[in-house]
Amino acid sequence: MSSVDLIKYIQISDFSSTPKYLQLADAVIDAIKNKLIGVGDMLPSINELSMHLDISRDTVEKGYKLLKNQDIIASTPGKGYFIAKADIRSRQKIALFLNKLSAHKKIVYDAFAKELGDDASLDMFVYNSDISYLRSLLLNLTKQYDRYVVFPHFKEGRDQAPDVLALIPEEKLMLLGRMVDGMEGDFPAVYENYEKDIYQALEKALDPLSKYRMLKLVFPDNSDYPKAIIKGFYKFCQQYAFDHSLVGNLSKENIKKGECYINLAEDDLVILVDKIISKGLEIGTDIGIISYNETPLKKFILNGITTISTDFELMGKYAAQIIKENSNNHVEVPFYLNLRPSI
Repeated sequence: MSSVDLIKYIQISDFSSTPKYLQLADAVIDAIKNKLIGVGDMLPSINELSMHLDISRDTVEKGYKLLKNQDIIASTPGKGYFIAKADIRSRQKIALFLNKLSAHKKIVYDAFAKELGDDASLDMFVYNSDISYLRSLLLNLTKQYDRYVVFPHFKEGRDQAPDVLALIPEEKLMLLGRMVDGMEGDFPAVYENYEKDIYQALEKALDPLSKYRMLKLVFPDNSDYPKAIIKGFYKFCQQYAFDHSLVGNLSKENIKKGECYINLAEDDLVILVDKIISKGLEIGTDIGIISYNETPLKKFILNGITTISTDFELMGKYAAQIIKENSNNHVEVPFYLNLRPSI
């Protein structure tokens, strides 16, 4: 392959979370791995790559420096850079598909990327809980990946999930966050047990909850939250004889003294607090609040909001470890109650 052909082979994406210098280095390694170039072959000059790929000279220099430090390429003054060895191990290429951007997904992503370190390059895609969009993304990817890591949360078309995820080779698939009904195969997963988790968390909060006459789960209409949360909530309320109901649209809800709200969506938390304050009710005495998913601010808002939450950092870390170990383990992530004055 000539240096001109190699330039055409290298693809640099502005939308990838992998730095451009690493994308460049990975492309050269892939070309070697696929025997498109070999020991002694010359590489394009820094100026050529900078001009044709529309990236800075500094980016190219950084990519070449990384390859040189790994003894993959070498240079000769006056001639340029060339391939120094062909016996190399390329970094794993991973595609991460998030159903949405949120503070919790960022925690997972950061822990995942940190644990992987330099062993992998990571591209992130967001499909907005739209199964048709996820299908389109999978069918139109411009490159192949070693792993496809998916958060399978969908607002509609959940029954289509097995067919859409079947577009990914079984040996390359990993599920994060939840399992998918009807999915068969030997693939790894790091997941929450939603029904069990909410039941056991509420059970741990039984004493402070006993002062409320009614428990209400705010489960937004047309949301992508797993219905198993509702099942676990109903099971708890029936087991411990709590009056209970489901709230689909919080903006229409009439807040009353003696009720405790278990809130899933962050936007709904703002609406709930505003309604409570406008009625002059005291949180933790007149009205209870339990918020789904821990964030640092919830320790301090309103003297502390009680949360029930999975360990998102551990989720990302576990997923990366499974990939590094090349295992097919199914790992259930721990779930915690953080008891604070809001109940």
